[in-house]
Amino acid sequence: MNITKLYQEIKKDNPRALARAISIVENEVDGYIDLLKNLHFDKKTPIIGVTGPPGAGKSTLVNAIIVNWAKQNKKIGIIAVDPTSPFNYGSLLGDRIRLKEHYNNPNIFIRSLATRGSLGGLSNKIIEIVDVFRAANFDYILLETVGVGQSEVEIAGLADTTIVVLVPEAGDEIQTMKAGLMEIADIFVVNKADRAEADRFAKNLRQLVHSKAASDWSIPVIKTVATRFEGLEKVTTAIAAHHQLNNDNIEKKAFLLTQKALQLIRTHRMKDIQVAILQQKISTQLSEKNFNLYAFLLQDYISS
Repeated sequence: MNITKLYQEIKKDNPRALARAISIVENEVDGYIDLLKNLHFDKKTPIIGVTGPPGAGKSTLVNAIIVNWAKQNKKIGIIAVDPTSPFNYGSLLGDRIRLKEHYNNPNIFIRSLATRGSLGGLSNKIIEIVDVFRAANFDYILLETVGVGQSEVEIAGLADTTIVVLVPEAGDEIQTMKAGLMEIADIFVVNKADRAEADRFAKNLRQLVHSKAASDWSIPVIKTVATRFEGLEKVTTAIAAHHQLNNDNIEKKAFLLTQKALQLIRTHRMKDIQVAILQQKISTQLSEKNFNLYAFLLQDYISS
């Protein structure tokens, strides 16, 4: 496999080359390290993270945003993180099915990834795969999480702009969400805003955002009905404004790169830990009297 030639094809907007490069990185095929080491980014492509609890309409919102940008002939990369199949550990492709109307658009590239056991709503190889996307010539990269709730906050360390999608029925949950999703939003979207209580929920959300304002960016709360494309212009305008404000923010960039570095270091150091073998060892030793987890870990896994 010629990594240099593959990379040149990515730069020429060859979608097959990009798809192959993603698979090489995701599955750690020989040569993937060389590919990653030689990545360079010709432009500052904004990474837009879309997250929120299940049922909020994230995929519908992503689809509406894509339609809006497609009309402007923007090149868009979409990473849709789906649940893992329990049989082959691949993506269940739910989001790809919902975005099927864009398959034949040459300016749109869609890739579904499996979480493969990751608890943060993302894939274990998401950092590297996003960087492969960044090396291509996209105007925007959209990243949609699987929708697992508060543990999705890891997206804040990856996306330049994080959109948190909520629905009016989430009104009673705001207080419990503050420590998770509520803390990471750059833009709040109240989707399905044609439902009862939408105005009251948006008002309460704005009050909460105002009480926590601590930067130059005033977090917008935007009501949408994504199925009817209502409110989408406000969403895309807010994305552009946030990107413009943070484009040269060295402190934000350092934060994002630090979070990426920490995750990559953790993944590397955990590489030799096989969950099935660890579980088998614990299962075997559990029958021993006075089993102590800390003593067990110190013996084989943690240096004292």
